[in-house]
Amino acid sequence: MARPGGSGNNHGGGLADPSQDPSSPYYVHVGDGPSSVTVTPVLNGSNYHAWARSMRRALGAKNKFEFIDGSILIPGSFDPSYKAWSRCNMIVHSWIVNSVSESIGQSIVFFGK
Repeated sequence: MARPGGSGNNHGGGLADPSQDPSSPYYVHVGDGPSSVTVTPVLNGSNYHAWARSMRRALGAKNKFEFIDGSILIPGSFDPSYKAWSRCNMIVHSWIVNSVSESIGQSIVFFGK
């Protein structure tokens, strides 16, 4: 999902816990769970461009596209934002796995951190 590196970028808006700032990509709304993003068409191997466009819109609407475009670096394990990053990364990974065909999902379920 994201690239490893130092302390990431400053998306916390100055808060000690960036997951509490609704403008932060680390923020997760109470209604955002592993199946809260529905992307159609489901990626089946031959429809990548349509799927990618829908996925980009869905992640952008949730303020999470930066988790897959490389903008957000993986914070160090002692960085205060690591826990929030990890939670968001897992949710984004779930959204992606749930938006692809079963055979593709089985091949990507172990990707990421």
